[in-house]
Amino acid sequence: MRSKQNKLRDFLEEKVIQYNQPSFIPADPVCIPHLFSSKADIEIAGFFAAIFAWGNRTTIINKSKELMQLMDMAPHQFITQHQESDLKRLLSFKHRTFNTTDLLYFIQFLQHHYQQHDSLETAFAQWMEKSDTDTTRALTGFHRYCFSLEDAPARSKKHIATPEKQSNCKRLSMYLRWMVRADKKGVDFGIWKKIRPAQLICPVDVHVARVAYRFGLLERKQIDWQAAQELTDALRQMDPKDPVKYDFALFGLGVMEKY
Repeated sequence: MRSKQNKLRDFLEEKVIQYNQPSFIPADPVCIPHLFSSKADIEIAGFFAAIFAWGNRTTIINKSKELMQLMDMAPHQFITQHQESDLKRLLSFKHRTFNTTDLLYFIQFLQHHYQQHDSLETAFAQWMEKSDTDTTRALTGFHRYCFSLEDAPARSKKHIATPEKQSNCKRLSMYLRWMVRADKKGVDFGIWKKIRPAQLICPVDVHVARVAYRFGLLERKQIDWQAAQELTDALRQMDPKDPVKYDFALFGLGVMEKY
């Protein structure tokens, strides 16, 4: 007789197969980096789409596309080569609490980073140790690095979560999933190699948490970084090398199926 855990794993594996396929892309913010083919464009487009990813998914996608169009559908070139006059077209851009001050700072930060690095991967991976079991150090280090420029606006810090403040870091964990996971299913990109899929933390929001509670994968009531770690630890019991693939199942059940 199969154990309860094996039955749950089999059920979630079926849901991963159902949702982890190209048909998932158009209605999800991951469609934004899929508009591009170069590594730098993909990671910049993904970064902004992830930062904007709270609230209505259609709005998130539309605002992300609007920003990419303002950057002439060449985000890396715009970030690294824009003139001061090019920034004027961005002054009317706004998404919920994300405003022009925030946008101009992140462009400045990304320009600063790409002057020294070929990829945004190092902005996260350079803070990690090989022995790290998860991305705590990557996200903590990224937050500090992101706001290390002299004129970093205090108001912009709310858009980048950090485990130091016990945030669940859902949007950045989702972004890392996009960049790191490599399974050739067509959704996640797998273009970053310095962080292993086994180290990823499952993005957790109220929908994913609701499903996780139902299946006994999560007990912690506060949906914070510890809850994200607890859920991921439970998922590692089912797949130690790629626990975050189950994000497709939990998200699909919670958001698509209202489970």
